[in-house]
Amino acid sequence: MTRGRLQGKTAVVTGGGNGIGRACCQRFADEGARVVVADLLADNGAETVELVTKDSGEALFFELDAAEESANVALMASAIETFGSIDVVVTAAGISHADYRSGDRSGNEALVDRAIEAMADPPKAFLDLTLEAWQRVLDVNLTGTMLAVHAAAAHMVSAGNGGSIITVASVAAKNPDAGPLPYAVSKAGVWMFTKSAARMLGPAGIRVNALGPGFIQTNMTDVLTEIPGVREMFTTTLPLRRLGQPSEIADAALFLAGDESSYVTGQILHPDGGYFTG
Repeated sequence: MTRGRLQGKTAVVTGGGNGIGRACCQRFADEGARVVVADLLADNGAETVELVTKDSGEALFFELDAAEESANVALMASAIETFGSIDVVVTAAGISHADYRSGDRSGNEALVDRAIEAMADPPKAFLDLTLEAWQRVLDVNLTGTMLAVHAAAAHMVSAGNGGSIITVASVAAKNPDAGPLPYAVSKAGVWMFTKSAARMLGPAGIRVNALGPGFIQTNMTDVLTEIPGVREMFTTTLPLRRLGQPSEIADAALFLAGDESSYVTGQILHPDGGYFTG
């Protein structure tokens, strides 16, 4: 049922094919937004569009490689051509490892095995890191964020109506134990980028904030949390004693997207179950 907090607005969501991105698409559409679902995986993106439209929402899919500048420019142009404006942007596209593929269970199981090996021998894991693996994660997570925000801001500044941009960082932005080295560095970069962009775009009425989720039940964490003892290792350290759900991150994104946060910019909001209380 549409409640209307984003009625008449257009939201562009990268990584909208699953997890946090999909939840944002559905939540925003529920509040009346027209949604552009951008994702590298066409089947996943089409599923999100179907979920939105079956509830009478408006949605468009755009196939996006987040690390490609021309693709991000074309994405925002498509949003303008189809819906006439860009009011909200969420940069949810991201990877945990260079080889991560959403929904590739066997491949992601191999990544988990490597992660366990890394925890057992951190110096070896550091020395095994390749420039190619490092660069791929930064290209998608950090450069991809910059490219999407830059392309969207060009339209927002030109239109003169302001807007809300929401980047997706992580608790790993502030705590390196919360993710592999390239991932943690990329998310710390997203956080600093968000603050800098907020200062630069604020005079145009564009607010830029970040989400810093904790351990959320998504494709990225499914395989990991099915290993005996791992879920408990995560949850027993949290005051709320459970993993978060994508819908809870989407609720936080809705706050940053809407008028309730009209005087909030340059901030990172941590829906993390109390991860940083210790």
